[in-house]
Amino acid sequence: MSSVTDFDAIVVGAGPAGAAAALELARAGRSVCLLERGPFPGSKNMYGGVVYGRILDTLIPAWWEEAPVQRWVTRRSTMIMTGDQAVTVDFRNEAWGAAPYNGATAYRPDFDAWLAAKATDAGAVLVCSTTATGLLREGGRVVGVRTDRPDGDLRASVVIACDGVNSFLAKEAGMYPHTDPSNFTVGVKETIGLPREVIDERFGVRGDHGVDIEIIGCTGDVPGGGFVYTNGESLAVGLVLSLPQLAAGDTRPEELLRRMKTHPAIAPLVEGGEVLEYSAHVIPEAGYEMMPELVGDGILVAGDAAAMCLAAGIWLEGVNFAIGSGAEAGRAAARAIGRGDTSSAGLADYRRRLESTFVLADHHRLRAAPHLVMSPLAQQQLPKLACGVLEDLFTVTNPEPKPGLRRIVRRRMKREGVSTREALKQGLRALRTFG
Repeated sequence: MSSVTDFDAIVVGAGPAGAAAALELARAGRSVCLLERGPFPGSKNMYGGVVYGRILDTLIPAWWEEAPVQRWVTRRSTMIMTGDQAVTVDFRNEAWGAAPYNGATAYRPDFDAWLAAKATDAGAVLVCSTTATGLLREGGRVVGVRTDRPDGDLRASVVIACDGVNSFLAKEAGMYPHTDPSNFTVGVKETIGLPREVIDERFGVRGDHGVDIEIIGCTGDVPGGGFVYTNGESLAVGLVLSLPQLAAGDTRPEELLRRMKTHPAIAPLVEGGEVLEYSAHVIPEAGYEMMPELVGDGILVAGDAAAMCLAAGIWLEGVNFAIGSGAEAGRAAARAIGRGDTSSAGLADYRRRLESTFVLADHHRLRAAPHLVMSPLAQQQLPKLACGVLEDLFTVTNPEPKPGLRRIVRRRMKREGVSTREALKQGLRALRTFG
């Protein structure tokens, strides 16, 4: 490798993972370039939801005093629906509306720009409107990146690929053994403008408190799920859809989203709102099972580029895993640069440290969850069964005697074609996955 480098490290992608990596490198006294293909950090990101801040505690103490959040989530709801029915488990915790807070809705352009500014304040060099078009190699190891600017090659001891889902840099480095379409979903989202007082009234919140609603049974024949999140003066309403089944069907995602918005449980929440934005984004759905190699000679992979998005039904998280993995990548790179060994062996403690944190520990423990959540039982039969059982339970049958819960459940299981054996089998599988 040439002894001449432009930077100690190059971080490609100024999303949460890239900004966290650049922040840690800069704080360690390393020269770092943060490359962003958009005109500013966050400009290319589609994001529906919630930032969980505990990982930020380790990077920016009292971050909640300055982070650009929309609302603090104090209500978390899980909704199971059929065509005209819905069952909702609704949890409210007023303590989540006070420091240190549990989660917050945010606009990614604002949040990403804020986090990237922390990195530049620490000394990182942010270069926007620049795409890394490939890797520079010498002797089989990565020594920098090519860009779409004239004479735009940049050399560094380490490249950290935070270039998003289906990372081109990780692929070029041979770190993705395969890309199975069934491992991906597509997220579609509308931002719907509503006055703050209307949102407060409809969702039963006040001030800066907000609501996170996750939905299953809302995507028709295409496996997936939905969401509704409250911002200050808008709602984020969207779907996450299995990519292969969506491509094989004849219904466009915007039509599926329209159907969900007209459902009796959702229509009153969005009524009268103005669609301000429509966006779509590919999501790495399979988590641990689809992760690439995380460490190579002169290169690390973090965030969505490493498929670190937890789609486990109960937990739908991404930004906190991106920040956690990016920060560890930055720390590992800084240590390796200090030792003068940025080979895969010199960078190997990146993965070891991830395994000792929530980032890989949670992904490994919940590695079966995405397939369980996308199964026909969870997507089709469970919503009909749950709604049907509660319909029968709450329907007054006078003058007939009440049938009893066990009879209702058996009758509905038979109607939906769910055998006791299959229910027990899947129940045990869910316990092993989430227990």
